[in-house]
Parts: sequence; structure tokens; C-alpha cells
Amino acid sequence: MTVSDWGEWLPRAIEAATPSGVAIWYLGCNGFALKSSDGTTLFVDPYLGTGDPPRTTRMIPVPFSPDDIAEADAIFATHEHSDHVHGPSQAPILEATGAKYYAPDDSLAVALDDEEWLADYDLAEERFSEVTEGETIEIGGFTVHTEAAHDPDATHPVSYVVEHDAGTFFHGGDGRASEAFERVGEAYALDLGAVAFGTVGRIADSKTGERERTRWYNDENGVVEAANQLGLDRLLPTHWDMWKGLTADPTVLHRHAASFPYPRDLEIVEIGDRVDLVAGSDRP
Repeated sequence: MTVSDWGEWLPRAIEAATPSGVAIWYLGCNGFALKSSDGTTLFVDPYLGTGDPPRTTRMIPVPFSPDDIAEADAIFATHEHSDHVHGPSQAPILEATGAKYYAPDDSLAVALDDEEWLADYDLAEERFSEVTEGETIEIGGFTVHTEAAHDPDATHPVSYVVEHDAGTFFHGGDGRASEAFERVGEAYALDLGAVAFGTVGRIADSKTGERERTRWYNDENGVVEAANQLGLDRLLPTHWDMWKGLTADPTVLHRHAASFPYPRDLEIVEIGDRVDLVAGSDRP
């Protein structure tokens, strides 16, 4: 059972919100909750685990218990890693809300085969849907496009473009600057984009236990390059807060971005913070 460090205040705040456009809460790591003006609520990569100490050690609070989520229409996973597909974090939300789970094939294999969510939770297989690049899904007031992503540490990563009348949100998963992001930037007008940011650290190898130089996310230059490939009005760096040894300071990105066209604004948020998309306010 995943236990919240913060009680129920964040789930209750999401339930009580009545955004005029889209309200977006950062859940730490690379997780987000999105709520539209019609009440539709989506989660992307919510992770409430503590990692696998001492190899991966969570450095931020667990913001809620999955049992405290009473309203959700869908959960989206970007790739198969445990901080993106995690039964104890996500399956109880599906049980309690009737939400549908959307993920690429290798992520579904983790949920259904490796972790056996159907055996351990009261869930039916039809609640799980495979997404592929180029696919579009309509959920309430949201239109969600599945696009490619380049993450050399994942077997099948994707990114998501979430469109709403109030604006467009991009979730890059753990993807790095690449031709995939260039194609997304050419195809969509992105108002707010979440891009994974971190540093290089020494992390224990999962097989040998030996500490090795590790890069899992975009560094300062990479995240600004990604923002320019995507043409982001607003860049929201993620993942910098999560793992001991790979944390970073997102405020340095102000200087890295200063001489580039994008991002036009840098959104520095902490776990539990809310940002909004409001029609007419993002693009000049």
C-alpha cells in the first residue's frame, strides 16, 4: 500500500478545481494530473513509489495515496520504466474510478504480464488500450495525440500532445532532444511542454551493483535544445527533483535559454504546484 506524506489535500484540490480552461498539477518525477473545464481528468505517468534503494532513492514526498483518487477518466503511460508504469501507484486509481489505461505495447506488457495487474486488482482487460504513434484519442474535452519520442534507455517510448480549446500541453516522457521532437514541433503549436531534465550521476548498475556514470535525462543544453525543437511557449522541466544522485537545479535554465527563441517562458514548479492553460493567454 502506498501511503501519502501529505494526506488527502492534493486529490481534494484536484476534485474541487473548476478551471476555465485546463488546470495542470505537477505530481513530481514525471507525473501530471490534467483537469479540463468540463471536468474531464487525465493522469500521465503518476508514480507514488520510493524507487529501489540504494540504486534509486526517492527525494520528494509521496503526494497522495492512489486510494484517495475518486475522479479520473484515463491514465496515460509514456514508457515501460517502473516510475512510469507502476501497479501500486496506478492500478488502485483504475479500480476506484473506472478510468481506462492507455500505454504503448511494452508498457502494457509490464502491467499485464510482468506485474499481473489483472490478477492482483479488480480490473478487466478491456480497460487497457494500446497506443501507437500517430493515433488520436478523444476523451471529454481533450484530444490526445500519441507521438514518437527518443529515449535510449526505454524499449518503446512515446510522447503525448494533449489538445484543448484553452491550449495544447505536451508531455515528452523521458525523451531527449531528437528528430522526433522536431517533427512534433513542426506538426503542433505547443503552449506548454514538460521535458525531463537532470544531471549526470553515479548510479548502481541494476545487475552488477557497481556504481556507473549515468545520464537518463536531458542536461541543461539538451532541455533547451528540446524546447527549441518543439517551439515551446512555456517549458516545464520535470524529473530533476526525483532521484538521489541525478537531481538538478532548474533555475539555471534561465541562463541557458536566454539567447534562444524558445522557450518564451520557463515554468519552474515543484511537486503539488498547479499551472493553467487559459484560452487566448499563451500565444501572442
